[in-house]
Amino acid sequence: MKKTLFFIFCNPVFFFAQVPIGYYDDASGLTGYELKSKLHEIISAKTITWHYGDLPNFYRQTDLDQYYDFDDSNTTFLLDMYSANPNATAPYHYTSENLISSAKVEGEGYNREHMMPQSSFNSTYPMYSDLFFVIPTDAKINQLRSNYPYGMAGSTTFHLFTNGSRIGNNATPDSPYTGRVYEPIDEFKGDIARSLLYYTVRYEGKLNSFNFFYGNSPSGDRNPLDGTEEKAFENWYLQMLLQWHQNDPVSQKEFDRNNIVYGIQNNRNPFIDHPEWVNVIWTQNSGTITPTAPENLQSSQTSAYFIKLTWNATEDAKVLGYKIYQDGIYIGYSKCESFTVDHLVPNTNYQFTVKAYYNDYSESSTSNLLNETTLSEDTYAKDLLITKYLEGSENNKALEITNRTGHAVDLNKYRIGIQFFNTLTNSYYTVADYELEGVVENNSTFVILNPNSNFECITNDEAKFVSAAPQMTFTGNNYVELRYLNTSVDALGFRYADNYATLGDVSLYRSSTVTNPNTSFSLAEWQSYPADYCDDLGVLSATEVLNNKNFKFSIVPNPVVDDYLFVKGKDLEKIKTAIVTDMSGKQILRISFPFKNFNRLEVQKLLPGIYILQLDNQSLKFLKQ
Repeated sequence: MKKTLFFIFCNPVFFFAQVPIGYYDDASGLTGYELKSKLHEIISAKTITWHYGDLPNFYRQTDLDQYYDFDDSNTTFLLDMYSANPNATAPYHYTSENLISSAKVEGEGYNREHMMPQSSFNSTYPMYSDLFFVIPTDAKINQLRSNYPYGMAGSTTFHLFTNGSRIGNNATPDSPYTGRVYEPIDEFKGDIARSLLYYTVRYEGKLNSFNFFYGNSPSGDRNPLDGTEEKAFENWYLQMLLQWHQNDPVSQKEFDRNNIVYGIQNNRNPFIDHPEWVNVIWTQNSGTITPTAPENLQSSQTSAYFIKLTWNATEDAKVLGYKIYQDGIYIGYSKCESFTVDHLVPNTNYQFTVKAYYNDYSESSTSNLLNETTLSEDTYAKDLLITKYLEGSENNKALEITNRTGHAVDLNKYRIGIQFFNTLTNSYYTVADYELEGVVENNSTFVILNPNSNFECITNDEAKFVSAAPQMTFTGNNYVELRYLNTSVDALGFRYADNYATLGDVSLYRSSTVTNPNTSFSLAEWQSYPADYCDDLGVLSATEVLNNKNFKFSIVPNPVVDDYLFVKGKDLEKIKTAIVTDMSGKQILRISFPFKNFNRLEVQKLLPGIYILQLDNQSLKFLKQ
């Protein structure tokens, strides 16, 4: 039977009561895609990625049916949006223990359903186990839904399920897709829409790399992502989601689940807390004027492996961002007037152009053509490198990665891979990667930590990434690697081998003399310590930061004991950017031309601790007392 719940939607306090104080403060006053990008920053910071195998246990908290088909004597039934009947008793139920791999008919058990098919992101973490769009659903319905998108099913029904949801040919207005879709019942259309819109916010920065078009045959699958980072979905699909969101407002079920998932993953679905933001972001007026082309494209720094591009800011406030092209091929986008092109080859000529684009994705003409040749060599590292590997008792697992490349690095294309051994088949195998995200500044280091660890030197809050994905369950036997896309960058251990004799039950620290990653593992590059050893984890060594005789600047006094940090050195007024990061790599402060008038920075708001001050290409470590 259905439990009737009454809400007063005009009173926002009812829904916002459990949102942490200050959680959305940085989004205040923003609109459009600028709001969407800021929400991405908020809900992506300090999240916890759990193992796919952890989800059934979490479903006992997140998805118990206390709203529709239940009674006071049994509160262990899962709420399945694919089979729940809000107006009657469902013909079958299951608990979190009824997880099965496949089913012949409805009601045999449930699967973990990816509302956005996992084939769109190649089953990689953190997407693979995100509770906001990985839900328990009837196994048979899940199988039949396959990779079909959600949609409005037409008159031809291929499968009609017990609660009225169905699979049929797509009849969603204005859609070019004629293949099959899965249409949920009206009661849950808003829930599904808000989950998919969350997905486009949470994984902004990665969407362009996901699979976003499969085909259009009558029986074919279609992924409705459109390849953009901001709008994210094709027009027909987005309009359908907006309509579903409007027609099926946020329910008590969603509100409760949002709070529970926040306690597990440490992030929220902003469209449950603030339903009005859906229209604020995606209902925008498109301009009819073509954007102005960027001018004065030039290189502000050329290295052997990277080139920093800058151009003049356009005076057009409607410009959403800039697309960057290398040798005529699109390679990325920027929301500001600079972009670092990395993974280049030494002593090689490249051509670059830039285009501006509006929120309707109309583009400007091309900027001036920049010809630039990389240096034959330099002192910077070729790429990121693993600098610490901590293997300890039980779940004590951590990796430290350091950036000495000479520039800030976008982590969205970096992955951690791992290799396991199957005793049944007597063979080695790999699992889907764990993808990194965000930015790591030059001369900074960050930690990836298993959330169940109990190291004395670091907590979950202090690590940049907290993950129980398979990559962070290594035991010393495994081959572990850092990759850029599909190319190996740095390795721990050897492929297709039992590495326990080398990696097992030890903590490995990279020698300070090693400045470049190495895909051919050599134990000579590492210093071994006992299991659970973790001194200075996430901290650049003093020789790396403080004692470089070529440094032009210094911090006085250090430790900083007042509200101001003073910098000593020549030509301070020429410093373009000052960036302060904590030891996890999180940016705390950023100021352009910081010493135009004074030789000081205000650090009153910094908590006591160790920080890195980056002045253009020089980094200094300081202690705030």
